[in-house]
Amino acid sequence: VSMMRRDRLLLAATFTAIFSADLYFILLPKLRRMGQGSRQFCSCGPSNISLPGQGGLATPHLSNWTYVPPLGALTTDSTGSKLGRLFAHPLYNIQTPALGPEEKLLLVEQLMEYYRKKMSRWERHMKLYMEAAAVSNISVTEHEVTFDPDASWLKFHLGINRYALYSRDDPAVPQLLEDMQGMAVVSADYTQDEKALKGVCDCTQVVKPSGHHLKLALKMHNFAKAMFKPMRQQRDEETPEDVFYFVDLQRHNAEIAAFHLDRVLDFRRVPPVTGRLVNVTGEILQVTHNEDLRAVFFTSPANNTCFFAKCLYVCKTEYAVCGNPNLLEGSLSAYLPGLSIAPRISIPNPWIRSYTFTGREEWEVNPFYCDTIKKLYPYNSGNRLLNIIDMSIFDFLTGNMDRHHYEIFTKFGDEGFILHLDNARGFGKHSHDEMSILAPLSQCCMIKSSTLVRLQLLARPEFRLSDVMRESLKEDPLRPILTEPHLLALDRRLQKVLRVVQRCIRRQGRDEVVTKDFAKSTGKPQTATEMKQTR
Repeated sequence: VSMMRRDRLLLAATFTAIFSADLYFILLPKLRRMGQGSRQFCSCGPSNISLPGQGGLATPHLSNWTYVPPLGALTTDSTGSKLGRLFAHPLYNIQTPALGPEEKLLLVEQLMEYYRKKMSRWERHMKLYMEAAAVSNISVTEHEVTFDPDASWLKFHLGINRYALYSRDDPAVPQLLEDMQGMAVVSADYTQDEKALKGVCDCTQVVKPSGHHLKLALKMHNFAKAMFKPMRQQRDEETPEDVFYFVDLQRHNAEIAAFHLDRVLDFRRVPPVTGRLVNVTGEILQVTHNEDLRAVFFTSPANNTCFFAKCLYVCKTEYAVCGNPNLLEGSLSAYLPGLSIAPRISIPNPWIRSYTFTGREEWEVNPFYCDTIKKLYPYNSGNRLLNIIDMSIFDFLTGNMDRHHYEIFTKFGDEGFILHLDNARGFGKHSHDEMSILAPLSQCCMIKSSTLVRLQLLARPEFRLSDVMRESLKEDPLRPILTEPHLLALDRRLQKVLRVVQRCIRRQGRDEVVTKDFAKSTGKPQTATEMKQTR
C-alpha cells in the first residue's frame, strides 16, 4: 500500500512539474505577447528614455534622436501604397537635432574647393591624353565634362552626417537615382583595388582578391562617379549548395535590392544604387583611357561585345560578361566622397568567418564569445556593438555571409554609424536561411529598441516586408529585381529574427535585451571621455 501511495505521489509530482513548465514556457509568453500587442509595440514615452544595464557591457550612449510619440492609429495613404504608409508612420518621421559642423561629414566650401581642384587635374590630364592619342593615331571619343555645384551627387555628399548617409526626406537621393540612370559616361576604368593588383594574382589563394569581380569605376559628364557591377547570374538562379560563400558570384541585383532594404529598415547606411543598361562598347570600351581594360574586350561567336577581368586566373573568355549585343545590365552605386577629404577606416568584423575550407573561428565554437567582445575596445562602450548587431540582421535578411570587414568615417569616431558596403553576395539562396549570420544577435542578446519596433512593424500585414520591398523595387528600371521566392524569404527570415529576440527576452528579460534608444536631443555628440565622466 505504501508503495502504491509513493507511486501516486511521484505521478502527481511529475504532472505538476510538467504543468508548471508548460505554464512558464508556453502560456506565460503567449499572455505577455498578447499584453504587448494590446499596448502595440512600446510605450516610447519620456519614462522610457533611461538606458538599461548591459551586464558586462558599459551602458551604450546612443544616437540623440528627438522623442518619438507612442504608436497610435496608422497613417492612411489615399494611394493605397504600403510603402507610402510605412514612410508616413511616426517611426519613420523621427527628427534628428539640428546638425552642427562637427556632425556633418563635409562643409560646402570644403567640398567645392576639393572638386574644383580635381576638375582642373582632370582637364589637364585629358588634354595630355588627347594629344598623345592624336600622335599615336588612336581615335578617342571626347565628351564635355562640366562641374555643377547643384548636382545631385554633390548634394548627396553634403547630406552625409554622423547618423546616416542621408536623411529620410533628402530630395537629393531620389534625384541622384534618376540621374544615374541616364547620365552620360565620359570615362571607364578599373577600381582602385583592381589597379592595386596590377594584374598579378596568387592563384593558390582560397579567397580571391576583389580584382576578379568585374567591377568598373564610371565617371559621368557632371563629374559624378559610380561603381558598375555587371550581371553575372540570372535572377531565378540559386547559388549551388556546394559553392563556398567566399567564391560566390557577385550579383548586381543584390546590390540594388540591398539599397532598398536598407532604406526600408531605416538604416540608411548603403549608398544609393540603381540599375542601368550600359552599352559596353560606347560607354566602356570607347571611353576608357586604360589600355589594360581595352585589352580584355573581344567579340564572341554570337557577335556580342564581351570583356573579362584583369586578374590572370580569370583572364579567359569563359569568365567573361557579354552585352546583347552591346547592352549589358548592371548596378550603379554612387561613390562616397574621396578618402583624401572624407577618410574611412576598414575594421575586421569580430564575427569574421574563417575563409578556409576547413577552419572555424572562435565565435563558431564558443557560445560565450560575445562576453569577450564586450570587454574589448571599441565594443565596451558606445553603440558600435549595437550597430554590428544591426548589420548582422541586415545581412541575415539578404543572406550575405561575406561581411569580413566594415567601414566607418574617421571624423565621427566611435559614435559614427557603420557603412553597409559591398552587398553583392546577398540574395543567392532563397531556400536557405543561414542562422550563423545572426550570431552577434543570438550570442550578445542585445538590440536597439528602434531596430526592434521597426522589425515588428514590418512583420504586420499592413506593412509586410515583402510587400513594401516589392513596391520599392518597382521604382528601379531593371525591375523585377528580385524573384518572388526571394521576396517571400524576407518575411520568413524576419520572423526568425524576431524569434531570436523573443528567446533572449525570455531568458534575460526585456530591460537587459532591448536598449531604449529613443533619447531626447543632446547638444552635441559625446566623446568616449565625456561618456565616462557622465557615468
